[in-house]
Amino acid sequence: MTWEEIWNGIVDFFTVGGLAILRAIGLWIVGYIVVKIIMLIIKKIFAKTKLEKVTQGFFLSVIKFALYLILIIMVLGQLGVEITGLVAAIAAAGLAIGLALQDSLANVASGVVLLVNHPFKEGDNVNIDGIEGTVKNIKILTTTIITSDNKVITFPNSTVANSPIINFDNQKKRRIELNITVSYDTDVDLVKKVITDVMYSDGRVQLEPAPFCAVKFFNADGIGLFVNCWCPSKDYWDVYYYLMDNIFNEFKRNNIKIPYKQVEVRLRDDQVALPYREEKLQERVETEKVEDDKEDDSFVGFFKKFDITHRKHKKGKKEKKEKKNKKNKKEKNKIVLQEENVEVKSADNQTAEERTENNNEKK
Repeated sequence: MTWEEIWNGIVDFFTVGGLAILRAIGLWIVGYIVVKIIMLIIKKIFAKTKLEKVTQGFFLSVIKFALYLILIIMVLGQLGVEITGLVAAIAAAGLAIGLALQDSLANVASGVVLLVNHPFKEGDNVNIDGIEGTVKNIKILTTTIITSDNKVITFPNSTVANSPIINFDNQKKRRIELNITVSYDTDVDLVKKVITDVMYSDGRVQLEPAPFCAVKFFNADGIGLFVNCWCPSKDYWDVYYYLMDNIFNEFKRNNIKIPYKQVEVRLRDDQVALPYREEKLQERVETEKVEDDKEDDSFVGFFKKFDITHRKHKKGKKEKKEKKNKKNKKEKNKIVLQEENVEVKSADNQTAEERTENNNEKK
């Protein structure tokens, strides 16, 4: 190959394909700058919102990925690559990845829902699916909490999103509730005063709403009192343990008894006579077993039932006809007897007249 041929090849490259490459490079530089500007604007917008940093980072990553994907497709279009086929290939690849990672995508979607709805934040004391602990971190796929005995439990976000969530620190104050039982021989007014004094003695107990103490129930062990007061959410357990400790101490100081579970046992010296009947059981007498006819739901069974019903109807009709004939026959016989009686009576009357005439002739 001569130098002239090499030079002609270089000239052809820059005249035919080089311009496309230069346009693609220029488009990439401009697009890169535009993407940076858009991301800065979006970051400033997110900074003014109340979204968590984790949520902001997730959305920024998604937007950045989408912008660079659009830029790459535009650059490839400038180089002569068929964009339609490329977009179809990317869509097919996305569908395949989505089917393969559907559980992970469900966790991602649930993570986005949790981050947007904001049911809890890092450091909150929560109860998730019956497990209580402090939220350590919230990620796109998982949520981690630490229990009171220092166990680290990680939940998939789909489980968290579909479970009842109790947030104990969402509100600034929280109510402490106690159920206390005292014996029946205790002065209830004194008990109320002692418990109320203990609650007022702790400065963390809120004065509004005021501490409350009242009789709630009566049971076999003693009198039950319901006690409650409000305190800051962060001081809940400290106030709770303070109340339990000092109420018990004040009960002992004031000679207030807490009843135990009691069972009363009695010994009987007398003999109990149990009444009973003198008659013995009757002897068994076997009876004939009658088997119930099972209903036949088949086609033949239907016609059998129809035939039996028809026969019963025909038999009943025949019996009614016979009864009617008997009744008519009786009525006819009755009429004949009445006519015969009339004839007999008339014959008897005629005979008496003839006898009278005969007697008169004789005379």
